Amino acid sequence: MAYNRVMQPPASIAIIIACAAVFLLNNLSPALALWPLQSGHFGPWQLLSYAFLHGGLNHIFFNMFALWMFGLPLERAWGSQRFLLYYLVCILGAAITQLVVQQLSGDFYPTIGASGAVFGLLLAYGVMWPENRILLLFFPVPVKAKWFVLIYGAIELVFGVTQAMPQIAHFAHLGGLFFGAGLLWRWGWRPGMTWRR
Repeated sequence: MAYNRVMQPPASIAIIIACAAVFLLNNLSPALALWPLQSGHFGPWQLLSYAFLHGGLNHIFFNMFALWMFGLPLERAWGSQRFLLYYLVCILGAAITQLVVQQLSGDFYPTIGASGAVFGLLLAYGVMWPENRILLLFFPVPVKAKWFVLIYGAIELVFGVTQAMPQIAHFAHLGGLFFGAGLLWRWGWRPGMTWRR
């Protein structure tokens, strides 16, 4: 009897495994974090490597949970190649935005974590399935994906401008979101229209 076997999307799972492995290896080297350009510690590899480092159990858990929650359905819909391209653009966009903000502000601290890419995934999920309801662990009220993206993005913008919770790279999150939006736009998405696959 023939049947279709459901397989886990390999790219999403591979990223989760890689981040978990780096975390268990105690984040390897601080040279993999994203350092400001003016720090003297910046290296071009950091534009990617920083996204595999995480600063604690909560940090990696929530990022990997979000990657699983939003990344898997996106990869199933898009395929691994398009998903990886999108994820990469969000990582780079978050890094570039963070470097520009730190250059302008004079802030001098390294950045780690996949949160910028996760924000891009959240945006893409909201674009693909705007009416789906999201129920998160720390906010147990179902919210439509399109509203959740707007609310969360607005909160990050306010926190970034007011410098609330300064230990969090709010502008990196926004960079991942906006670079992801730019790629979605290039792929044909426009606000208010149904996504065409």
